[in-house]
Amino acid sequence: MRFKSMSGYSAQPFFLCASLCLLLGGCSDAETPVSAPARPPMSVTVLEMQPQIISATIEVMAQTEGARETEVRARVGGILLKRLYQEGEAVKAGQPLFQIDATTYEIALADAQARADMAAREVKRLEGLVAQKAISRRDYDNAVSADVIAQAALRQARLDLSWTTVTAPVAGTTGRALRSEGNLISEDGDSLLTSIYQLNPIWVRFSLAQSDVARLPGGRLNAAAISGVELLMPDGSVYPQSGHLNYIASTIDPLLGTQQLRAEFPNNDNLLMPGQFVRARLLLGEREGMFLVPQSAVQQSDRGHSVMVLGKDNKATPRPVQTAEWRGKDWVITGGLKAGDQVIIDNLIKLRPGMAVTPKTQGEVAVPADRH
Repeated sequence: MRFKSMSGYSAQPFFLCASLCLLLGGCSDAETPVSAPARPPMSVTVLEMQPQIISATIEVMAQTEGARETEVRARVGGILLKRLYQEGEAVKAGQPLFQIDATTYEIALADAQARADMAAREVKRLEGLVAQKAISRRDYDNAVSADVIAQAALRQARLDLSWTTVTAPVAGTTGRALRSEGNLISEDGDSLLTSIYQLNPIWVRFSLAQSDVARLPGGRLNAAAISGVELLMPDGSVYPQSGHLNYIASTIDPLLGTQQLRAEFPNNDNLLMPGQFVRARLLLGEREGMFLVPQSAVQQSDRGHSVMVLGKDNKATPRPVQTAEWRGKDWVITGGLKAGDQVIIDNLIKLRPGMAVTPKTQGEVAVPADRH
């Protein structure tokens, strides 16, 4: 019995369909998407807020000046012969600083001495004559007056001669010499030779804007409201000696809207020099319930200042805050936080509101949430 061959028209389609089904089944299994593992929460450092008692302060730019800045001027004219001090050194009151040519004044003194002696002799000679009424009382009185005038001229000549040696009027540190040897000094012209600065104590001059004054107790500036003054040096360190106010202006500068103040500080080691720029910190008493937050953790925008705090389910939550001044590397926060709040202090650039985080305290190694 023979069977008819099916290879020409029926077997081939059957095998093609079976192969296609197998291929499609294999591709479907290979391309089935596998869900990626969820990214773990970001690790952040948090700082728990605790209220603190902080001294209230106002910081402003200031400049130092000598407690006494005395100009040294020549009282007589002449050729400047010699400078008798080292520029910039400390001098004592009465110490010679400059020498002016004294020849003219020595001659003038000799002349005045001779006239004074002659006038004194004339008075002595006329005393006996007036007693004998050999001369009029008027002649004797004129002789006495001439003697007084001559003695005054003699005294002035002595002073002029002494003033050819220019001395320090006060003790302090000298400035540079403004006139050099050989210059002609005129007492009626520019007679300024140098200046002397008293550095201990030293004064610090600064101004407060009206907005700063409004922050003071009562909104007014008075010595009773300020308990002390501190200085912040250019390197950020605090000057070791505290000072006190010794001047408060009674008027407001109409151009700048500021009120001028001046404080006095001990300067035993001459750490401060006149003309130095520093920051003056006014101490205004103490404030309770303040918080300190690192400056890097406080963000600023057109809406004000804010921080990221650890919210419900360990999610980053923005919180607006009110700031006062800097205290070292921290902001003083006056509002917006409460005791126990945990402020995020790092990775702020990567954080977004509502993002889940893994918190850790400073010095602690973060533990992922799924391992708690």
